[in-house]
Amino acid sequence: MIIAVDGPTASGKGTIAKALAEHYGLPFLDTGLLYRAVGFQLLQNGGDPDSPDDALEACEYSDDILEHPELRDEAIGGLASRVSVHPEVRAALNKRQVDFAYQPGGALLDGRDIGTVIAPDADVKLFITASANVRAERRYREMKSRGVNVEFEAILADIQARDIRDAGRTTAPLKPAVDAIEIDTSNMSVETAIQSAVTAVDSKVAASRA
Repeated sequence: MIIAVDGPTASGKGTIAKALAEHYGLPFLDTGLLYRAVGFQLLQNGGDPDSPDDALEACEYSDDILEHPELRDEAIGGLASRVSVHPEVRAALNKRQVDFAYQPGGALLDGRDIGTVIAPDADVKLFITASANVRAERRYREMKSRGVNVEFEAILADIQARDIRDAGRTTAPLKPAVDAIEIDTSNMSVETAIQSAVTAVDSKVAASRA
């Protein structure tokens, strides 16, 4: 079984995706980490995230980077969003994601274009979303809990800018697949959101077997 979990930043899709992977015993790939790794490598290279050539060069990163704690930093997330607009970068990372998705036994992938580009024939496609204000509040609380001094308004502005970039890029824009099940987590607890996703997957699988 292949499950595609897409959605914007801080929507809860990462938490939901990990829980689903564990629940169904599927290998899990957070594809956003691949783009964060490119952003991190580009920073080390002193490159320009808006330069296709610099961004493509940064795709030649060591796999060790995927374990680097700084990949979760907000600044690296912003760089990941900027480098991901380049078609050359997306092409360079697509094969790794496709190979993971179509491994024997299936897999679960979390990203922005899994259900539309990477695995368009996935058995189940989920699109996890939430309002920009709710997502900004979640990210604000998370960063504060890690001792990072941030302003809510700055987090909100960054999330809104990422949404515009992700949805507006010409290659693989962020959008729900036409057959995706949309789950708005704005007013859900973590537990409720996960259970809603499990119910959605079970219902989709049952319907496909009927």
